[in-house]
Amino acid sequence: MGRGSSGLRRLFREVAKFGAVGGAGLLVNLAVFNLVRHLTELPVVRASVIATVVAIVFNYIGFRYFTYRDRDKSGRTKELTLFLLFSAVGLVIENGVLYAATYGFGWDSPLQSNVFKFLGIGIATAFRFWSYRSWVFKALPAPELVASAESLLEEADRKRVARPRSGQRVP
Repeated sequence: MGRGSSGLRRLFREVAKFGAVGGAGLLVNLAVFNLVRHLTELPVVRASVIATVVAIVFNYIGFRYFTYRDRDKSGRTKELTLFLLFSAVGLVIENGVLYAATYGFGWDSPLQSNVFKFLGIGIATAFRFWSYRSWVFKALPAPELVASAESLLEEADRKRVARPRSGQRVP
């Protein structure tokens, strides 16, 4: 197996971990949504926004300490800011689908609300996966690349030291 299959394996593990955290976040999201919907008189989209915010907090903890625990941790403020920004876009996608179904088509039964909430979560999840891995939880350079770069720098230093400077005589 070459380098390509190793990268594919890493991507598969990442997708599996993202899916595990996302699946748990989905359960949190739907549970909070249905609890708020049944225990309060809040409109459906407001109940969904509350549930999404709770799931975002849950997911950040899962992504940072499980899925992407090996990723760069040097800029936590920037990471959290980007996470919240992309999560907010995901929230708009997710709840936009529910809003369109509820207020655009009048589909407001508990079953319909859950179906369109789930559909919105699915669409938003694809966006979140791309944005989190591309912008928020950036990969650290592979150890092989670091070793290769260090050896190139060492070789360049050796050549620089071995080469006489202009005006110097070589013994």
